[in-house]
Amino acid sequence: MTTRRKFIGNSLMAGAAMATAPTLAYGNVGKSSVPPENELIGHGDFKYKVIWDWAKMSIAHNPLLNCHEMQMDSKGRLIMLGDHTANNILVFDRSGKLLDFWGTGFPGGHGLTLNDEGGEDVLYITDCGYYVDRLGKNQSQAGQVFKTTVDGKLIFPLPHPHTIGAYRQDQPYRPTETAIAPNGDIYVADGYGSDYILQFDSKGQFIKKWGGHENTDVNYNLNNAHGIAIDHRSGDEPVLIVTSRNDNAFKFFTLQGKYIKTIELPGAFVCRPVVDEGNIYAGVCWSETRSGQKWVRDTGFITILDMDNRVVSNPGGEAPKYENGKLQKMYNAPIPIFNHGHDVLVDPDKNLYLCQWNAHQTPPIKLERV
Repeated sequence: MTTRRKFIGNSLMAGAAMATAPTLAYGNVGKSSVPPENELIGHGDFKYKVIWDWAKMSIAHNPLLNCHEMQMDSKGRLIMLGDHTANNILVFDRSGKLLDFWGTGFPGGHGLTLNDEGGEDVLYITDCGYYVDRLGKNQSQAGQVFKTTVDGKLIFPLPHPHTIGAYRQDQPYRPTETAIAPNGDIYVADGYGSDYILQFDSKGQFIKKWGGHENTDVNYNLNNAHGIAIDHRSGDEPVLIVTSRNDNAFKFFTLQGKYIKTIELPGAFVCRPVVDEGNIYAGVCWSETRSGQKWVRDTGFITILDMDNRVVSNPGGEAPKYENGKLQKMYNAPIPIFNHGHDVLVDPDKNLYLCQWNAHQTPPIKLERV
């Protein structure tokens, strides 16, 4: 077993060198501003109070780089994946108390999926391969997906597509997310690599791939396939929702990979779709400015879609507008509230927890539903 994999179950590993890390400051990070006291954000029936100091932790003891994704387990614990190898995984209760931390082997920790398998919670951890070293320089290594227990014991890694003949050697593999079908099939979104969706069975055996950039039918082309989720909302056969982030869109496919439709989200560079009952929630990492600029810092928010896939609220952004049934370009709030929305967790009370990328080492933020 490689050294990297040996690191996977390690817990309670915080380096002494981190003891001098800065303490956490809430609000006014980057361009972001704390909303005035008691002011709500969001629109329509989806309005929230921002709880900036929900997470009861200090980055002096549990250092953070980016908070990428969060899941809730069957015990009600909130499990967060980040990319700081002192503690890739942080485990909170719903009050924000830090219960546990572990994981030193995911420098590119990016995607986190929790699945109930025979009454047991398991994790699918996606390391995209991109990371920042201790000198602050961008680095890369092989991306990979690991199936683990909720306390970090390795069950198995998924094979690399180069080693099983699924990719040409010149095609990069930088996976960003997974989704698990009812039959146990595993879908991997190669969002930072070659933009394919790879399908494996429950044992990790490769089945097929689709997507990429070279399809005659352009509906199958993906452009930064950053996220993927199983959608059960129709009550019929579940379908896949795939993010095509650079297209400002979600694309829908059958579980066999047949294209169904595209939902356009103009102006919003969305991350993973999070399906909760009849709604889709997504972090918006960047939004286009009114002058047409893209990839501008501190332009993120959250977007919420209803059962009909219409945007009904943009917490941290401007209210969605439709003209003649067509969604108009979406923008962040005139005074930015968040930095970069990367993932959203919805709890049983419909409160939200926002994980942010590139947000000055801030932990997840709670949005209390009102």
